[in-house]
Amino acid sequence: MRNQTPDAIDLDAYFQRIGYSGDRSPTLETLQAIHLHHATSIAFENLNSLLKQPVALDLKSLQQKLIYEGRGGYCFEQNLLLRSVLLSLGFHVTNLAARVLWNLPPGTIAPRSHMLLRVGIDNEQHIADVGFGGLTLTAPLALTPNLEQRTPHELFRLLATERTYIMQAYIAQEWKSLYSFDLQEQQLPDYEVSNWYVSTHPNSLFVTSLIAARPNSRCRYALRNNRLTMHYLDGEIKQRVLTTVTELRTALENEFRIQLPAIANLDKTLQQLIAQTN
Repeated sequence: MRNQTPDAIDLDAYFQRIGYSGDRSPTLETLQAIHLHHATSIAFENLNSLLKQPVALDLKSLQQKLIYEGRGGYCFEQNLLLRSVLLSLGFHVTNLAARVLWNLPPGTIAPRSHMLLRVGIDNEQHIADVGFGGLTLTAPLALTPNLEQRTPHELFRLLATERTYIMQAYIAQEWKSLYSFDLQEQQLPDYEVSNWYVSTHPNSLFVTSLIAARPNSRCRYALRNNRLTMHYLDGEIKQRVLTTVTELRTALENEFRIQLPAIANLDKTLQQLIAQTN
C-alpha cells in the first residue's frame, strides 16, 4: 500500500475544506501546515457508528463525508484521507497501527485499533496522526526516541522500547501514555477489520457514546455524550452540561464545525444520550 499511485483525490476541495492555500511541495514545512489545518478543521466524531450507519473507508466515501458533506470522522477516516493527500503531493507514506493505552489500566493489552502514518521526507521519518480524538497531534513528530517535541498544543515525546514506540503527551505536569506502535506496515484490509469492530461491536465506545473533539488556537474542545469540555492551552478547564437536543446540536455545529447529517433518528438518539446522563 505504500507509495502506490493513489486514487484521484480532489486536492482543491480538500484544501478549501481545511482552509489551506500554501505551498504544496513535499517538504516538512508543508506537512506541518497541512497537519495543523486538517486537525483544526475536520473534527473527530463518531456519529455514524452511534447512529448504526456504516463507516466506509474507500476514498470516494471519505471525500464525500469529510470534504463535501462537512462531516468529521475517527482515526481510520481521518488518516486515510490525509494519506491520500500526502501521496498525491509526493510524500512517502507508510501505514501503521497502534494499541491504545490512554485511560486504560496499566498492563492492559488492547487490540491494534488505532491508525497513524509514518511520513518520509529527505531520509528523515516523521509520525503524522490527525485522528486521536481529544489529544490528536496538531503537528507531525520526528521519529526520534526520547526527544521532547513541542506542538501548537501539548508537548509530546516518543519512548522507545525493545520492540515498540510509546506516544506520550505532557498533561498537567505529567507524561501520559497515549498508545504504543511498531513500524510494521499495515494494509487496508487490516484497517477494515479494526474499523468493523470499533464501529459495530456492542461494547465499543464508538457505538455506545457520542464522542467529538476539535482543537483550535486557544483550546481543545471535547464532547462525551452531553458533557462539553474546553481544555485551554494555559491549563484552565471549563465544562458545560448540555441539557437539550438543541444545545447539543448547536455545540456539534459551532464548536466542532460538523454539518449534521439528515438522519431520521439523530435527534432521538441525542435525546436518549441526554436522558441517560441526567
